[in-house]
Amino acid sequence: MTLQQIEEYVKQHASGKVKLAAADIDGVLRGKYISTAKFSSVLKGELGFCDVVFGWDANDVAYDNTTFTGWHSGYPDMPLKLDLSTFRKIPWENDLPFFLGDFFDAKGNTAYVCPRQLLKKIIADCRALGFEPYFAQEFEWFNFEETPQSLAEKDYRNPQPLTPGMFGYSILRSSLRSNFFNDLFDLLAKFDVPLEGLHTETGPGVYEAAITYAHALEAADRAILFKTAVKEIAYRHGFMASFMAKWRADLPGCSGHVHQSLWDSNSKTNLFFDKKDKQGVSKLMKHYIAGQLYCLPHILPLFAPTINSYKRLVEGAWAPTTLTWALDNRTVALRILPVNEKSARIETRVVGSDTNPYLAIAACLAAGLYGIKKGLTLDQPETVGNGYRDYAHGVLPTNLYEATKQMRVSEVAKELFGEPFVDHYCRTREWEWQQFSKAVTDWELKRYFEII
Repeated sequence: MTLQQIEEYVKQHASGKVKLAAADIDGVLRGKYISTAKFSSVLKGELGFCDVVFGWDANDVAYDNTTFTGWHSGYPDMPLKLDLSTFRKIPWENDLPFFLGDFFDAKGNTAYVCPRQLLKKIIADCRALGFEPYFAQEFEWFNFEETPQSLAEKDYRNPQPLTPGMFGYSILRSSLRSNFFNDLFDLLAKFDVPLEGLHTETGPGVYEAAITYAHALEAADRAILFKTAVKEIAYRHGFMASFMAKWRADLPGCSGHVHQSLWDSNSKTNLFFDKKDKQGVSKLMKHYIAGQLYCLPHILPLFAPTINSYKRLVEGAWAPTTLTWALDNRTVALRILPVNEKSARIETRVVGSDTNPYLAIAACLAAGLYGIKKGLTLDQPETVGNGYRDYAHGVLPTNLYEATKQMRVSEVAKELFGEPFVDHYCRTREWEWQQFSKAVTDWELKRYFEII
């Protein structure tokens, strides 16, 4: 739609309001409703948005260790500019107009804390090299017969899954809650978040969805909107959807695998495919793989951002633990799929469903481009068989503390994302570790209360 058509649609909408949102550092969409009259004035400039959204954690507790904002600055407004290309109609809110936005600083420069702006910067770097990045994220998540109120009353203990047992790829189980299942597919399509596939996964009440691939920025927009939309649609059915990386120790975790490829800006051909190579893997793709393998230990908190993320990254749980690659192997960090000229791609399997899509996609792209810029060669041999046992090339950090400590001192991370962003992001992850370190868990009570 043209700007004039968008303005006319907003003006004519019976609700008299617009919904807008932008991502915080954790990938939580923070937003508000504004009146149609306010929207008209926003189009002429920007909207003031309290910068506390980058000064608190996912539970709205103010950081005491960051410098970007805080009590020392008084939490002023920061400019939010709407990206009109993100215009959508929310089908479960009577086609209410919706927009995503980007954060800027007081001087009108891109805000270094803004995840969407960071991704746009990496995309610009990619285009400067003559490549167009196409991405898609897929998600696994659990669904529960709960509401926020019922789960809070149970103190988050023993949530009731939507369906029982382990039944992956089940046509039968998807029919059990067919209204919810069909609403997900149909309403997301109307919301311009089209799915390639939707099915049950292994675990009680768990689904998996593959979002249709798109240019990297659109792919990230779709991914972050997918997570919020699924939760909102679940609410409408009296359910709760959780993208927590691992909610129970005896069940598989939830992935957020990122699929990616680079295309020639002029010829519009997939540069990851080479029909002359016996495996179909191009030289450029090998540089990209080498870059990701090299950078992964330096930037892991962008792929595994929470305490809980690392409960998923354990041996034998369908998530990688080693710095490995292989063709069509689901036990390695990088699964290479040189299918054909259209579909040749890399699947980064480290990424969990609890990630901020803007940061996960930015990290994948930046690491791959690092390999291309540096001319890194893929000397590491392909893993054959069980990637969990291929320790020869290193293992991933095993908790958020170790991963963040490595990212903080990494010159690679600073080169990829800039020192201000790395400093702020590491401070937020250090905060997360501090909050966890003060908590007394059920595990500790059961283990030590009586015996010690």
